[in-house]
Amino acid sequence: MNYSIIVYVIGLLLQFIAGFLMIPELVGNIYHEENALYFLAVAAGSLLVGTLIRLKKPKDKKMHAKEGMIIVALGWIVLSLVGAMPYVLSGEIASYTDAVFETASGFTTTGASILSDVEAMSHCMLFWRSFTHWLGGMGVLVFILAATPSGADSMHLMRAESPGPSVDKLVPRVRKTAFYLYAIYLVMTAVEIVILLLGEMPLFDAFCISFGTAGTGGFSVKASGIADYNVFCQVVITVFMLLFGINFKVYYLLLCRKWRDALKTEEVRWYLGIYAGAVAIIVISIMDSVGSFWDSLNKASFQAASIMTTTGFATTDFNKWGTLPQAVLVMLMFIGACAGSTGGGIKVSRIMIYFKEVRNEISYLIHPRSVKRVSIDNKSVDDTTLRTANAFLGAYFFIFAISFLVVCIDGFDFTSSFTGVAATINNIGPGLGVVGPYGGFSGFGDLSKWVFIFDMITGRLEIFPILILLNVSTWRKK
Repeated sequence: MNYSIIVYVIGLLLQFIAGFLMIPELVGNIYHEENALYFLAVAAGSLLVGTLIRLKKPKDKKMHAKEGMIIVALGWIVLSLVGAMPYVLSGEIASYTDAVFETASGFTTTGASILSDVEAMSHCMLFWRSFTHWLGGMGVLVFILAATPSGADSMHLMRAESPGPSVDKLVPRVRKTAFYLYAIYLVMTAVEIVILLLGEMPLFDAFCISFGTAGTGGFSVKASGIADYNVFCQVVITVFMLLFGINFKVYYLLLCRKWRDALKTEEVRWYLGIYAGAVAIIVISIMDSVGSFWDSLNKASFQAASIMTTTGFATTDFNKWGTLPQAVLVMLMFIGACAGSTGGGIKVSRIMIYFKEVRNEISYLIHPRSVKRVSIDNKSVDDTTLRTANAFLGAYFFIFAISFLVVCIDGFDFTSSFTGVAATINNIGPGLGVVGPYGGFSGFGDLSKWVFIFDMITGRLEIFPILILLNVSTWRKK
């Protein structure tokens, strides 16, 4: 184990956190808010600790897969613990547990909240809350890779932090790959901000909502979520939620004018097909109660996109919908978005793998001599990817079951407890019942909140980095 490189990169992360904290501090100064000073204080402390840690440079800068996993897992825990400090110091969130919950929910782009009156918060705190979505969407360590010189071993960091069953370099150099990813991410975010401004959304709101859309997070600056904005803005947000749920490799192919390769991406076809089917079912189910086809289509398309991409925005209280549309939304919670996107969930690519494995097994039982391989985009999926995908599913449901049992101690109804775990481990935000779109997680006890925090970080990092961090054999000397 190369402990020195782990400590060194965590120090670098703390220095970057200090820089990130200065942005809401600037926003607070623009709005003449005294709470902005707390961002400055935490930034100074983070910078000091990070600098002291990095005084001793590691002799061995090699980073293997194990170190990459540990750095990412520790890094996201540090992000949540340090990022929560301005909330606590300002008193806007008095409990440190609640503050860590809100911060972890932000960085992991979950969007679950313990706040009962979001509009009472200062502008700088609201901005930080939404900005954590944007930072966490593509990945903080991916940002560091894009901004600093790095070696080939840094690919282990990208693989550990990027969502999906496999991550490939877009270009030979890791830093260039990270740079292209963030460049695409930044441009798409800027375009959404401009379009929302054209739709007469206030400037502050446009930034915060775009941060939430880009990171597929879901924190809003209004208690009503997105319901109070006009239909134009709602449609724009729907479109961009879907766009940010697509594998960013597709956008890179489009930029390289590889139109055929981009259009042939099988995962995107499945993603859009599942979404279209879900919207159709929901529209048919709610049209009688809503009254208008177009209003039903707007609500259904928005909520289906919000849940499937694990963004978590809401324009209506889908707690009041019937059983069928709610069941569809719960299924979308588990499916999630594409691999290589900013969305959470199990991922469409894994759903494809599981479906094709079952289909091949049925074919084998009927024709024992047949030999079939799972393939995606006409390329055979290697055994390592299949093994990892199957292990992910087993670990996923094991963690889900344990979390659900612990959360049930608080005594909430089955629907609230079950969808609360589903909403956090899949990084969605709202569930059903008490944790519905206009509810929250404030009523749960501290133990349940720490379980939810664990689920949010574990879900965002796709389980294995956290399991490796917690594994005793990881730290045992051979």
